[in-house]
Amino acid sequence: MRYPQGGGLTDAERAGRERVRLQAVACFEAGEKNREVAAALRVSEWSVERWRRQWREDGLTGVASKGSPGRPRLSDMQIVRLARELELGPLAHGWADQRWTLARVKTMIGRLFHVSYTVEGTWRLLRRHGWSWQQPARRAIERDDDAVELWKREVWPRVRAPRR
Repeated sequence: MRYPQGGGLTDAERAGRERVRLQAVACFEAGEKNREVAAALRVSEWSVERWRRQWREDGLTGVASKGSPGRPRLSDMQIVRLARELELGPLAHGWADQRWTLARVKTMIGRLFHVSYTVEGTWRLLRRHGWSWQQPARRAIERDDDAVELWKREVWPRVRAPRR
């Protein structure tokens, strides 16, 4: 399943978070307590304590944004191709069933783009680009949905014990 919002932080969101940390520094300089700062900025006390420690150790550079976590290994064109290949399904790539596993996606990325990811890195890549894990529906092949509905409608009310 794809999520329209994708994943990760945009540059604007990263800058917004940095503004909050800089507001916290102004509160630290004014001598406010962690609880007061957390309430004013609507963040956890744990975050405020971590920011205060970073500020004490490294000054403003300690709370400044570190920027994007890293250069993506796959280009935008490669991500588009990856999405197309995932939509084709595992059968098209030589696997015996229709289940994408992280290990299979990792292997496919290696084959297509000659880039190595860990299984966890593959999960992060997929999640960042709006893909989620899927749980297959486990139903018997011989299941008759019409017979199930008929049973629920006619038999179950007669079998069910009345409420006291």
